[in-house]
Amino acid sequence: MPAYEAVIGLEIHVRLNTESKLFCSCPVSFGAAPNEQVCEVCSGMPGALPRLNGKAVELAVRAGLALNCAVNAYSLFSRKNYFYPDLPDGFQTSQFVPPVCEKGFLDIKVKGRNRRIGITRVHLENDAGKCLHLGGATLVDLNRAGTPLIEIVSEPDMRSAGEAAEFMRRIHALLVAIEVTDGNMEEGSLRCDVNVSLRPPGAGSLGTRSETKNLNSFRHVQRAADYEIARQRACLEDGGAVLQETRLFDAETQETHAMRSKEDAHDYRYFPNPDLPPILIDPERIEEWRRTMPELPGPRAARFAADYGLPDEDAELLAADRDTADYFETAASLCGNPRRTAALMRGELLRECAAAGVKAGEAHLTPPLLAELVRLIDGGALNVRIAHEIFPELFASGVSPERFAAERNLVQLSDSDALEAVVDRVLSEYPAEIAGYRGGKTRLLSFFVGKVMAGTGGKANPAVVNGLLRAKLDAAPGPQV
Repeated sequence: MPAYEAVIGLEIHVRLNTESKLFCSCPVSFGAAPNEQVCEVCSGMPGALPRLNGKAVELAVRAGLALNCAVNAYSLFSRKNYFYPDLPDGFQTSQFVPPVCEKGFLDIKVKGRNRRIGITRVHLENDAGKCLHLGGATLVDLNRAGTPLIEIVSEPDMRSAGEAAEFMRRIHALLVAIEVTDGNMEEGSLRCDVNVSLRPPGAGSLGTRSETKNLNSFRHVQRAADYEIARQRACLEDGGAVLQETRLFDAETQETHAMRSKEDAHDYRYFPNPDLPPILIDPERIEEWRRTMPELPGPRAARFAADYGLPDEDAELLAADRDTADYFETAASLCGNPRRTAALMRGELLRECAAAGVKAGEAHLTPPLLAELVRLIDGGALNVRIAHEIFPELFASGVSPERFAAERNLVQLSDSDALEAVVDRVLSEYPAEIAGYRGGKTRLLSFFVGKVMAGTGGKANPAVVNGLLRAKLDAAPGPQV
């Protein structure tokens, strides 16, 4: 038994899919020039009063429902007091007690093992601005200040860096699927703080934790957690004490570094924000949001497995992203072969999408074109090997697979009479191998198939070739003259 076990919890900050900020009408579009999307409210001018964005409340509730949380019909905004140059009010408007949603869970699977991770709370808050450190000076951009966020706080239920990364992936897929966020991690739409502590296996109390801030990729979540586990273990084994502190992850060195001592809740001096009334949500409205929720990735994967006969791994991969799942269902319905559609998407389409940096729905190879490719394979006009070889060109060009195959003279040969001549020629060239096959070395069939395929430039229909070869090889040899 190891001397220590890891205890990991995540705090995930999610930028909501609204057109305006949480307490004012300033836009939240990404990439504007510094300080162009700012008004008296989000810049913290004295006397400016906030007004709550109702869409943000709806999206927060939808996230809570998707995470199996209880939704509080009554919740409060509080002032979370701390100073930083890009926090113009001198406090963050957040929720403490009670939050809009709490006491939920999310199921994940890591290395074939199912794990249920508790959700402590989902609460609303506004984002801070951004400091730019240039040439010894610090510039402040307030475009991001006031952007609506939810913070998802997990229970400390994860026991490995792999579980933490998978939990983050599932949260991302879930919230993108229900359109709570655009999920663009490069633009900061999803950021994660990782809390790590160690304790003796089975101990009831928690060890001293560190918090690594602002991780914006699944890989960074895993690597930061791995580093912290190793760092804390080495510290404890050397007789030292782990400090409660906030740390930053260096993507180049793959290490974390101390930033400041870690605050506790009482350090922020929470108190109800006097400028904002309580949030009151009609239970009928909550049920309406529940009824109109899009299909979630978990149930959709189960349906893919049941309705289309997909392996669980394929079903989960295709259902994890709503855009990919929609693409699959459209293509499968057009071609009538969901299993081959899934195979081409898993092995070819998603790889090309990742390389091009696009979603499946943005690809030039649209669902009708993928369905056309599947029909060509199923109909015997194109063999699978050639389909895989030409896939990158089809993906890049968006041209009709049927027209592409015809123009390149790639249409598969399925005519038995024409192929029989090639089969007879190959068999005449390898009498020793024929004797070996008939003597029990049946694996030589693949040798003959390869020779016939080579003789047709790879265009022969493998099923027809196999049938012809088996018929001739398994037939009794004629009498010797």
